Amino acid sequence: MRSNRIRTTVLAATTLLAALSLTACGGDDGTDAKKPAQAVQDVSGSPTPEATTAPEKDSTSPTDTEPASDSKPKAPATTPRTEAPAAKPKPKPKTPVTCTGANTKVTVTKVSRPINHLLLTVTNTGDRPCYAYHAPMLRFDGAQAVFRVLQDSKPQAVVTLAPGQAAYAGIGLTGEPTGQKPYPSKHLGVTFADRNDGPINSASTELTLPAGTYWDDNGFVTYWQSEMADALTY
Repeated sequence: MRSNRIRTTVLAATTLLAALSLTACGGDDGTDAKKPAQAVQDVSGSPTPEATTAPEKDSTSPTDTEPASDSKPKAPATTPRTEAPAAKPKPKPKTPVTCTGANTKVTVTKVSRPINHLLLTVTNTGDRPCYAYHAPMLRFDGAQAVFRVLQDSKPQAVVTLAPGQAAYAGIGLTGEPTGQKPYPSKHLGVTFADRNDGPINSASTELTLPAGTYWDDNGFVTYWQSEMADALTY
């Protein structure tokens, strides 16, 4: 009786050990317990980060770089050519005319050297060159005769004045003392000469003389000169 109990106990223990051994080696479906799990899911059913994270691409990979530029050289940009404006034709020079009282301005001034001299200045106020022919014809206070012209002062060529340019004539008021009393004068009439040394009566100019002007019959006037110094040489 006692031996039956011991046998029964041994069999039960043997059966329990066998059951434990089968449980440790695998489940009922024969799956190897040591094989790693294919995927572990959280309670929400989404795969864990280890299962979803994709490997980072190499930053030096050709697929990540910008497309290579075209190796063919580009033609340089060209600037549109602009044609230079046509040069304007130069205006033709205007034909010179005769200097008269209508296209000039005449002034008279007293000079310190030489003594007893005045300086007559004519300026071209027109838009054309003008010829200052010969010498100016002078009359003091309406005298009947014109003042004597000094022939030694005749220039080699006719004086030509461009617009704005001036010419000069020297007036010697008195000559060598002869005992003649000088004449006082306040006004001077100036008449221009034409090509033939004739008076241009329609264009005379009246000037006021400097105070204390005296002249005599031995005085003179020079031809028109291009330079002031030449007019005051005589």
